[in-house]
Amino acid sequence: MGRIRNRIKEYRARYGLTQEQLANAVGVRREIIVHMENDRHSPSLDLAFRIVRTLRAGVEDIFFWDDEKS
Repeated sequence: MGRIRNRIKEYRARYGLTQEQLANAVGVRREIIVHMENDRHSPSLDLAFRIVRTLRAGVEDIFFWDDEKS
């Protein structure tokens, strides 16, 4: 079964943002960003849009479906 993966860490690094700075910008705790970057949490649609807006990217630039079998 596939799952949603992300490139949050990569995009966050492009803009020189810490996890704390991104968390503050999108209104969540830093731990939520940590869990998302480690593929242990999928964001709500609302949070996903706040993240892509903050990181100035498209939804599919940051979030993607991984069909890889585990």
